[in-house]
Amino acid sequence: MASATIARRLSYFYTFLALAAVFPLAALDAFPHRALLQSCQPNGSIRGKSGSCNPENDSVCCEDGKRYTTFACSPPVVTTGTRATLTLNSFADHGDGGGAASCTGTFFGDGERVVALSTGWFGRGSRCRRSVVIRASNGRSVTAKVVDECDSMHGCDDEHNFEPPCDNNIVDGSPAVWKALGLNTDDGRVPVTWSDA
Repeated sequence: MASATIARRLSYFYTFLALAAVFPLAALDAFPHRALLQSCQPNGSIRGKSGSCNPENDSVCCEDGKRYTTFACSPPVVTTGTRATLTLNSFADHGDGGGAASCTGTFFGDGERVVALSTGWFGRGSRCRRSVVIRASNGRSVTAKVVDECDSMHGCDDEHNFEPPCDNNIVDGSPAVWKALGLNTDDGRVPVTWSDA
């Protein structure tokens, strides 16, 4: 009797593994402990260098000699909504976003609903100019266009406003994104979920 129960449970387990191999995103959504699978380990660090950092929007500026963690990956994208941290960024010329947006080579006014995604989610530009839906815990959502990478590998230089590399789970939103979500920009960092539109 016990061996039949064990055999049945093993059969269920192997069926799940087979489905996960064929339908990885669906399997991840169905897995009750998917948070355990949403890990992304650091791949190294860089040494900080200070410079002319624009502290607008409470930007964290690099300190000379301090080590900053880097990530080449981001947590897996979940079709029902990937957990992230929304940060505030000005994509305007002379804003705290540094150089022009990497997808377009241009700047965007603070009234435009645009975002940058952490390196892993940005996918070497595979999400450039695509829309994503961001949902806040207050029930509001907004659609925004991906125009830049929130670089998780590099930082502490002029191109990155002398800010450290981004964490691996960042959706860096313009003031217009924060306004549409009804969030207080003074909070600086807010938990959200996002998905491809």
